[in-house]
Amino acid sequence: MTPNAAVVPAVRSARVRLRPTMQSDLAFVLSLERDPANLPFITPWERIQHEAAIRFPDFRHFIIETGAGLEPGGFLILIGCRNPHLAVELKRMVVRDKHQGFGRAALKVAKKIAFDDLGAHRFWLDSKKSNARAQALYAGEGFVVEGELRQAVKTAEGYDSLIVMAMLQDEFMRRRAQAAELPA
Repeated sequence: MTPNAAVVPAVRSARVRLRPTMQSDLAFVLSLERDPANLPFITPWERIQHEAAIRFPDFRHFIIETGAGLEPGGFLILIGCRNPHLAVELKRMVVRDKHQGFGRAALKVAKKIAFDDLGAHRFWLDSKKSNARAQALYAGEGFVVEGELRQAVKTAEGYDSLIVMAMLQDEFMRRRAQAAELPA
């Protein structure tokens, strides 16, 4: 297993592993982004953007492998992996099979990578304001709302705001001490 891969049993027996995305995975990634169930919550990238994210050292692009067979079940992207301020961003997380705990399990692994492997001081993300379900997941996993970027993204209906959320390293360590995070 690579240093950026991990396996985690999680809520409701969800099992995930993150592995680096390969060029051969991009058709799967693009299909998830263009899935009508996901489109309201993300701004899809072009293939060339994903190709760059796979190669650029400041990014970590992962396939989320899920279930007993660890089949491709989603993807996530981290940005700022070489940020001098030690601020890593969860740019995107998309899971194919919803309501099975795979998103929560993948987020736990992503936090471990951000804080343990990348040495982040701050792990942050933004979410469309209309995506209350994602915000509830992030809040339940210890992320704190820091603010709102009003009408920051254009949508089919007009504009949506972005909710900025973050977790600091000391908050992560407190949660780990309470066994709410994966062990070191």
